[in-house]
Amino acid sequence: MADLNKVIIIGRLTRAPELRVLSTGTKNAEIGVAVTDSYRNKDGELVERSCFIDVVVWARQAETTCQYLKKGSPLLVEGRLTYDSWETDAGEKRSRLRVTAERVQFLYDRPRDESRTYSAPSVSKPSDDFEQPADIPTQGDPDDLPF
Repeated sequence: MADLNKVIIIGRLTRAPELRVLSTGTKNAEIGVAVTDSYRNKDGELVERSCFIDVVVWARQAETTCQYLKKGSPLLVEGRLTYDSWETDAGEKRSRLRVTAERVQFLYDRPRDESRTYSAPSVSKPSDDFEQPADIPTQGDPDDLPF
Protein backbone atom coordinates (compact mmCIF):
# COMPACT_ATOMS: atom_id res chain seq x y z
CA MET A 1 0.00 0.00 0.00
CA ALA A 2 1.35 3.43 -0.94
CA ASP A 3 1.31 6.21 1.63
CA LEU A 4 -0.07 9.66 0.93
CA ASN A 5 0.74 12.83 2.85
CA LYS A 6 -1.24 15.67 1.27
CA VAL A 7 -2.83 18.66 2.98
CA ILE A 8 -5.04 21.28 1.32
CA ILE A 9 -6.37 24.15 3.41
CA ILE A 10 -8.17 27.39 2.64
CA GLY A 11 -8.21 30.03 5.32
CA ARG A 12 -6.92 33.43 6.42
CA LEU A 13 -3.55 34.54 7.75
CA THR A 14 -3.56 35.02 11.52
CA ARG A 15 -0.56 37.36 11.46
CA ALA A 16 1.60 39.24 8.98
CA PRO A 17 4.17 36.89 7.42
CA GLU A 18 7.84 37.62 8.14
CA LEU A 19 10.65 36.55 5.86
CA ARG A 20 13.64 34.85 7.51
CA VAL A 21 16.99 34.07 5.96
CA LEU A 22 18.76 31.02 7.37
CA SER A 23 22.54 30.79 7.76
CA THR A 24 22.60 28.74 4.55
CA GLY A 25 20.96 31.61 2.65
CA THR A 26 17.67 29.74 2.28
CA LYS A 27 14.59 31.88 2.84
CA ASN A 28 11.46 30.83 4.68
CA ALA A 29 8.37 32.29 6.27
CA GLU A 30 6.37 30.77 9.09
CA ILE A 31 2.72 31.72 8.82
CA GLY A 32 -0.43 30.91 10.73
CA VAL A 33 -3.63 30.04 8.91
CA ALA A 34 -7.06 30.07 10.54
CA VAL A 35 -9.58 27.70 8.99
CA THR A 36 -13.17 28.21 10.14
CA ASP A 37 -16.01 25.76 9.71
CA SER A 38 -19.53 25.73 11.06
CA TYR A 39 -22.13 23.22 12.16
CA ARG A 40 -25.56 23.20 13.77
CA ASN A 41 -25.74 22.11 17.39
CA LYS A 42 -28.58 20.05 18.88
CA ASP A 43 -30.64 23.25 19.36
CA GLY A 44 -30.30 24.12 15.68
CA GLU A 45 -28.00 27.08 16.32
CA LEU A 46 -25.15 27.72 13.92
CA VAL A 47 -21.82 27.32 15.73
CA GLU A 48 -18.50 28.39 14.19
CA ARG A 49 -15.17 26.97 15.24
CA SER A 50 -11.67 27.81 14.06
CA CYS A 51 -8.61 25.64 13.69
CA PHE A 52 -5.23 27.39 13.75
CA ILE A 53 -2.57 25.74 11.61
CA ASP A 54 1.17 26.52 11.48
CA VAL A 55 2.61 26.55 7.96
CA VAL A 56 6.19 26.98 6.75
CA VAL A 57 6.78 28.35 3.24
CA TRP A 58 10.18 28.10 1.55
CA ALA A 59 12.30 29.91 -1.05
CA ARG A 60 10.62 32.13 -3.67
CA GLN A 61 7.12 31.32 -2.41
CA ALA A 62 8.14 32.64 1.01
CA GLU A 63 9.25 35.91 -0.60
CA THR A 64 6.03 36.41 -2.57
CA THR A 65 3.90 35.42 0.42
CA CYS A 66 5.58 38.10 2.52
CA GLN A 67 5.40 40.64 -0.29
CA TYR A 68 1.71 40.31 -1.18
CA LEU A 69 -0.15 38.97 1.86
CA LYS A 70 -0.99 40.54 5.20
CA LYS A 71 -2.88 39.56 8.32
CA GLY A 72 -6.39 38.47 7.34
CA SER A 73 -5.53 37.71 3.70
CA PRO A 74 -7.32 34.65 2.29
CA LEU A 75 -5.14 31.93 0.79
CA LEU A 76 -5.02 28.30 -0.25
CA VAL A 77 -2.11 26.14 0.89
CA GLU A 78 -1.18 22.76 -0.56
CA GLY A 79 1.53 20.82 1.19
CA ARG A 80 2.43 17.95 3.44
CA LEU A 81 2.13 17.41 7.16
CA THR A 82 5.50 17.39 8.93
CA TYR A 83 6.47 16.47 12.47
CA ASP A 84 9.11 18.63 14.14
CA SER A 85 10.78 17.74 17.43
CA TRP A 86 13.47 19.59 19.36
CA GLU A 87 14.89 20.07 22.80
CA THR A 88 14.81 23.44 24.57
CA ASP A 89 17.81 24.99 26.30
CA ALA A 90 16.28 23.77 29.58
CA GLY A 91 16.35 20.19 28.28
CA GLU A 92 12.58 19.88 27.69
CA LYS A 93 11.48 17.87 24.68
CA ARG A 94 9.03 19.65 22.40
CA SER A 95 7.23 18.64 19.23
CA ARG A 96 4.62 19.93 16.84
CA LEU A 97 2.83 19.16 13.63
CA ARG A 98 2.81 21.76 10.88
CA VAL A 99 2.24 22.00 7.15
CA THR A 100 5.22 22.41 4.83
CA ALA A 101 3.81 24.33 1.88
CA GLU A 102 4.43 23.07 -1.63
CA ARG A 103 2.10 25.64 -3.21
CA VAL A 104 0.55 28.86 -1.93
CA GLN A 105 -2.33 30.37 -3.91
CA PHE A 106 -3.42 33.90 -3.10
CA LEU A 107 -7.19 34.34 -2.95
CA TYR A 108 -9.09 37.59 -3.04
CA ASP A 109 -12.18 38.70 -1.18
CA ARG A 110 -15.30 39.64 -3.06
CA PRO A 111 -16.51 43.13 -2.25
CA ARG A 112 -18.68 43.06 0.84
CA ASP A 113 -20.91 45.93 -0.25
CA GLU A 114 -24.26 44.79 1.11
CA SER A 115 -26.08 47.66 -0.59
CA ARG A 116 -25.40 46.22 -4.01
CA THR A 117 -28.04 43.95 -5.40
CA TYR A 118 -27.48 41.62 -8.26
CA SER A 119 -30.20 40.54 -10.64
CA ALA A 120 -30.38 38.27 -13.61
CA PRO A 121 -30.01 39.96 -16.98
CA SER A 122 -33.29 40.93 -18.59
CA VAL A 123 -34.50 39.16 -21.70
CA SER A 124 -36.42 41.16 -24.25
CA LYS A 125 -39.35 39.75 -26.18
CA PRO A 126 -38.96 39.46 -29.95
CA SER A 127 -40.48 42.37 -31.77
CA ASP A 128 -43.74 41.90 -33.67
CA ASP A 129 -42.40 43.50 -36.85
CA PHE A 130 -39.92 40.68 -37.42
CA GLU A 131 -40.55 38.90 -40.71
CA GLN A 132 -40.59 35.15 -40.55
CA PRO A 133 -38.43 33.49 -43.21
CA ALA A 134 -40.15 31.92 -46.15
CA ASP A 135 -40.62 28.17 -46.02
CA ILE A 136 -37.40 26.38 -46.76
CA PRO A 137 -37.79 24.20 -49.80
CA THR A 138 -37.37 20.49 -49.19
CA GLN A 139 -35.73 18.03 -51.48
CA GLY A 140 -37.86 14.98 -51.79
CA ASP A 141 -39.67 12.90 -49.24
CA PRO A 142 -38.09 12.80 -45.73
CA ASP A 143 -38.95 9.09 -45.56
CA ASP A 144 -36.45 8.45 -48.36
CA LEU A 145 -33.42 9.28 -46.21
CA PRO A 146 -30.57 6.78 -46.66
CA PHE A 147 -30.20 6.06 -42.94
